Amino acid sequence: MLSNTCKTAIKAVIYLASKEHQNEKAGVKEIAQNIDASEHTVSKILQNLVKQKIINSIKGPTGGFFISEHQRQQPIINIINTIDGVDVFTECGLGLSKCSSTHPCPIHDQYKIGREILQTIFTQNSINVLCEPVENGLAHLIG
Repeated sequence: MLSNTCKTAIKAVIYLASKEHQNEKAGVKEIAQNIDASEHTVSKILQNLVKQKIINSIKGPTGGFFISEHQRQQPIINIINTIDGVDVFTECGLGLSKCSSTHPCPIHDQYKIGREILQTIFTQNSINVLCEPVENGLAHLIG
């Protein structure tokens, strides 16, 4: 359902959020290594997230990417909307353009339930909530 780019974006933001309490900034290379993603992909994602004010960046020798305490309070759905768009929670599970409750695909009713559950999870959980298990060593960003 979520694109690989979106999953990478969520992991990158969680990684940055886990460094926020130490007031540390991270570079593209560090982030890419810690979430097992390509530097090129991470660079493009981070630029997009900065544009949307989900994270921040500072240029220069002491620069890098970082997230503020206020930004940590954002719901995860903000990242998803930035990367995959708002349609991810309304599109057809089989990719049909004319799928609806009056013209359903074979999995419409079941897929709709799953979409709604995921939308609720991503709307009700903040970046901060997903970051805490990583900070405490209870969850990991690399498989």
